[in-house]
Amino acid sequence: MPLPLYLLAVAVFAMGTSEFMLAGLVPDIATGLDVSIGVAGLLTSAFAVGMVVGAPLMAALARRWPARAALLGLVLVFAVTHVVGALTTSFAVLLATRVVAALANAGFLAVALSTAAALVAPDRKGRALAVLLSGTTVATIAGVPGGAVLGALLGWRATFWAIALLCLPAAYGVVRGVPAPAGTAPAAPGGTAGTAPAAGTAARSPLRGEIAQLARPRLALVMLLGALVNAATFATFTFLAPIVTDTAGLGELWVPVVLVLFGVGAFSGVTLAGRLSDRRPGIVIAIGGPLLLLGWVASATLAARPVALLPLVFVQGMLSFALGSTLIARVLYEAAGAPTMGGAYATAALNIGAAGGPVVAAATLGADAGDLGPVWVSGFLVAVALLVALPLLRVIAPQDGRASR
Repeated sequence: MPLPLYLLAVAVFAMGTSEFMLAGLVPDIATGLDVSIGVAGLLTSAFAVGMVVGAPLMAALARRWPARAALLGLVLVFAVTHVVGALTTSFAVLLATRVVAALANAGFLAVALSTAAALVAPDRKGRALAVLLSGTTVATIAGVPGGAVLGALLGWRATFWAIALLCLPAAYGVVRGVPAPAGTAPAAPGGTAGTAPAAGTAARSPLRGEIAQLARPRLALVMLLGALVNAATFATFTFLAPIVTDTAGLGELWVPVVLVLFGVGAFSGVTLAGRLSDRRPGIVIAIGGPLLLLGWVASATLAARPVALLPLVFVQGMLSFALGSTLIARVLYEAAGAPTMGGAYATAALNIGAAGGPVVAAATLGADAGDLGPVWVSGFLVAVALLVALPLLRVIAPQDGRASR
């Protein structure tokens, strides 16, 4: 894989850490800014909504810019929002910075996904996506627990400063790694430079035509499936802490351990799927999907037993991200007719799930299922996805991995 992909993953790591770390900082932020915990929780919702809206909006605005300029501008805006967030004493200002940060994050990821697809051969989009999304999975392994520890030791503002500083090497990586506008494409691995435009400089197709791609049933279908699986993932991930402490009866220090287990599983799943999703996506869906469903049922049934819960968290992280990243790779393949907006469609599918899953899961917390309601929601969402996907497997996941027509 080209070096620029790994440099882009650094920025995705910084942004993923910022997105996920807030869950552990909400009580301290509420105390520091003199608001209720419920009000402080709006920071998470604001970020999720900004991601959903920002993906297509920012991709449409940035489509006429060279990829390097767009990525650099967005990562710097992201850094500035965290500097302002670290300095402000106003909750309203902090809330506004989270919306702007989400817009920048969504725009960056949308452009980065399209850039990643352009940096590799047409049949290696899945592997490129795996490298890029490894930044997110590493954020759950190291960034989120690290942010929690930093916040506990130095206060929540320190975590905002840390994210801002982390954006600087990411910006340097964009400048050094992403090809500048030029008349020739970067050399493919093991090959020589061709005559196609470099990543981010290809002739832009009309925006109306790219938006019209959303009317293609196969593209809409894989976006729906990706959103459902991601919603299932975040339905439980968001509420893991009370499952660990209340249902399993473990101490609070076990919460970051469980988060790390989930993150290691997610990284493993993305890495594994990256090797299969280009040429054998049907295998991942047909085998990984039912296993994921069984895993959620097992998690809901055995969560009170730590000896079962801990390995299940790892396995569910692996299966969730293997299946989810494969479906998002299918979005990129099916959106081949939208070269500048395809990344936005993939990002939107991811974040519609990330925003919707926790909302549905939260509604079950007061029901009879209690803390395990979100886990049953995850199982239900995956079941719905499989009921749609398995009968249409040859359509959404052709054997050679190429987009269906």
